[in-house]
Amino acid sequence: MLKIAIIGQKGGTGKTTLTLGLAVTAANNKHAVGIIDLDPQANAANWKDRREADNPVVISAQVSRLKPTLEAMEAGGVDFVIIDTPGRSDSVAIEAARAADLVLIPTHTQIFDLETLPGVRDLLRVAGDPPAYIVINGVHPQATKGAIEAKELVESMFGFPVCPAHLCHRSGYAEAPTTGKAPQELEPDGKAAAELEQVYKFTCETINMLRGEEHGQSKSRKTTRSA
Repeated sequence: MLKIAIIGQKGGTGKTTLTLGLAVTAANNKHAVGIIDLDPQANAANWKDRREADNPVVISAQVSRLKPTLEAMEAGGVDFVIIDTPGRSDSVAIEAARAADLVLIPTHTQIFDLETLPGVRDLLRVAGDPPAYIVINGVHPQATKGAIEAKELVESMFGFPVCPAHLCHRSGYAEAPTTGKAPQELEPDGKAAAELEQVYKFTCETINMLRGEEHGQSKSRKTTRSA
């Protein structure tokens, strides 16, 4: 089961937007998808109440129930889990990051968002330094150069690797949740669908690479012990 945590230290950065879009993309790619909504506002769970499709499933839970909820999802056949977290809760973010194979941190390029990144770095250290990437969000559709500069800025100033794909400011991200959908379900061939597909592919490729490295290290340790 692939486990992704979406965290941040500020509300309004697009955590739930990324969660829902990524979840539906994974479902479209034949995954059985689960969302664990740890946010007391329960936006993802409310979205599910408006949704007709069964996949993804959404469970609203307290952080103390995170581990058994993950276990129940895996036992139920879920193979792709996204953990959505509140805007400002250190303990929830830490536990979500600990449980994940990969952490994604959606961030706008405004200074108020960027100033939270050192705090996110501290949380990740407490969580054991899981692999984590920034996902630049809310880019103007015509500002390709600006998106590239923002990625370079985040990497150079804050030491975070950045997902090569980014999300633009598009009406579909705001409109789709009102009917329990994701943007790609409104426009399957639209630009938002393409952006989310790129983030999904990056996520899967990164987790598979990390797992391959872990497998190789494990084999190396076994060989060393045998010798």
